[in-house]
Amino acid sequence: MQNRPDVEKEMMQAFKQLVKTTPPAKITIKEITDMAHVIRPTFYNHFQDKYELIERIIKQEILDPVRPLLANDMIDEAMVLIFTNLQKDKEFYMKIAKTSGQNSFKEITESCVEELLSEILEAKIGQKVVKDKWLTPQMLAKYYAQSMTFVVVNWIESGMPLSPKEIAEIYQYIITRSMQDMIEELQE
Repeated sequence: MQNRPDVEKEMMQAFKQLVKTTPPAKITIKEITDMAHVIRPTFYNHFQDKYELIERIIKQEILDPVRPLLANDMIDEAMVLIFTNLQKDKEFYMKIAKTSGQNSFKEITESCVEELLSEILEAKIGQKVVKDKWLTPQMLAKYYAQSMTFVVVNWIESGMPLSPKEIAEIYQYIITRSMQDMIEELQE
């Protein structure tokens, strides 16, 4: 039973089901493994803890699908896909976004996004000398991961009132303007 190739996905799905009725912090590993029909050690063969499980869900369901788009400079399409995939599982993300403190949804998401953006930027920039020593692929990844996570978390916490396309357009609008541009546009 433990050698099933989809056991990891089954545990991820079990966790997502449990989140619908139980706050993530209160979900036990035993509840996850019972629902996935595996024994407790199987969980630890795949995940260190339930926060790594959340990280894997974010990576596999939200970020991995956009990797080829980002690699091909299809940023707008990638953003729409991110918000679309979050909205598809709205109930789960609305509940998981409420986690706070260490291992919060925000913290885990930001780390995952930063990792993905670092990979993409390093592949594109390579060993080229950057304009300023401070503007490394890692610093850019950190900056954009924080801004993207801010928009994602606030959109989720507000109940996802805008469509994926609308929120992606707002994010694109904000990141392509300086603060001075924004002040001037808002005063018009």
